[in-house]
Amino acid sequence: MAKKEVVAEVVATTKPIIHDFEIIKEPVITEKSSLLSEQANQYTFIVDKKAGKTEIRKAIERIYGVHVVGISTINAKEKLLSRGSRYKGKIGAFKKAIVTLREGEVINLFAE
Repeated sequence: MAKKEVVAEVVATTKPIIHDFEIIKEPVITEKSSLLSEQANQYTFIVDKKAGKTEIRKAIERIYGVHVVGISTINAKEKLLSRGSRYKGKIGAFKKAIVTLREGEVINLFAE
């Protein structure tokens, strides 16, 4: 007798899952990031330090419903600050991702 082969179909989820919102923490809205979004169709996000490029790509595609063409990641180190001689502090380390979208697609960060 021949064995029956069971083929498992992979179903791609199009809805965002909770894990996606743990990977993508917040968008970066600065003068430089807004110029990138207008001119080069690139958007900047603060992401989890342990997240890889493939995880970031899947999370962006599920949350915003767009197609990602490329991703660049930057690990920003911790910075020490001082305001005069009295106040000392620091800005913690974080990871930033610059995401390039397919031509003609847009992420609306200021949804009404």
